[in-house]
Amino acid sequence: MSKHSSQVPADKLALYRQLIDAHPEIELRGGLKLPYTSHQGNMFSQLTKAGVLGLRMGKAERAAFMAEFDGDLLETYGTIMKEYVAVPDHLLEDTQRLLPYLEQSYAYAKTLKPQQRKRKK
Repeated sequence: MSKHSSQVPADKLALYRQLIDAHPEIELRGGLKLPYTSHQGNMFSQLTKAGVLGLRMGKAERAAFMAEFDGDLLETYGTIMKEYVAVPDHLLEDTQRLLPYLEQSYAYAKTLKPQQRKRKK
């Protein structure tokens, strides 16, 4: 893949799709450039252009995840995403082990206030 590609790495996208396909209520959005999932306008997972999966979690779940996997918050486009954990590659490769964390992320998204769509004037 060229350095200037705007698409995420194909192998990581395939693993992300496999994860999302394992959960019947969740639909992958965003195509090849910024694949993500959302609930009522609130994004709760995303795959960065570098191929790093971020999961949005509540404070306690986020702290537990980062402690268990010696992880960090997600950084994308030079910004630290305060509610997102960066999923280590070895966990992305293990759909069954990662699925409960996706479910935690989805459950957290369900607690958030629905986003209003902005209307163009």
